[in-house]
Amino acid sequence: MIRSKQRKSFADFFCFILEILPRLLRPFGKDRISWTVLTRQILYTGFEALPLIGFIALAMGGLIILQGNILLSTFGQGIWLYHILVTLVISELSGLITALVVIARSGTAISTELGNMKVNQEIALLESFGISPTTYLVVSRIWGVVISTVVLSFYFNVIAVLGGWLFATIFYPLGFRSFISNLVGVLGYQHVAMAFLKSLVFGFLISVIACYQGLSVKSASTEVPQRTIKAVVSGIAWVIVADIIITWLFWMLA
Repeated sequence: MIRSKQRKSFADFFCFILEILPRLLRPFGKDRISWTVLTRQILYTGFEALPLIGFIALAMGGLIILQGNILLSTFGQGIWLYHILVTLVISELSGLITALVVIARSGTAISTELGNMKVNQEIALLESFGISPTTYLVVSRIWGVVISTVVLSFYFNVIAVLGGWLFATIFYPLGFRSFISNLVGVLGYQHVAMAFLKSLVFGFLISVIACYQGLSVKSASTEVPQRTIKAVVSGIAWVIVADIIITWLFWMLA
């Protein structure tokens, strides 16, 4: 019984993705996205998360430099600090930590909001006016979350690098140009491509899962927190799986 429910849930989720993909790839078609919903989503998911992302990135960059200097400086392998900074922060942690923050803030908010709209019959009201809830509510939010996640990931990398430089100056005088030059010498196109692809995929998965769980609410308000919890758990699980797959693909192609 449990397995059959899981299969049905996965099949419904897959059908949901197939339904939104054509409209997602054609946001300016017959059923246009809502610029109001898109703008508000970017404002909440992206702009309002900048302080938190900046603080985490600054701390992460600094801690990596601190720990790396303790481990490697005595062996004269200071250049490996840049390899660690690029591999851990830019390729892995920037996208993953950004995704977790987006799940905690926007994933829960989207699922709760859509769930309450379903309970209050607001989605049925949109349909009665001839407005597509899929395009108006779902596609607009997906684009907003994807754009915000990509920008936040880039912002995370910038702040983490600056934090790494600031903490590196604690141990020895290091000019900013020299630090950036050494970092760029280690940074490869594959690191940038991996970071961009991960943030793109993570933003898509988080928003799709949150929208699906929110719209899966039937009629009882008690279902809303249950679906929100499922959105968080499923979002984290799918993000980790996607992270492993993308890293493995880049490792195989390297």
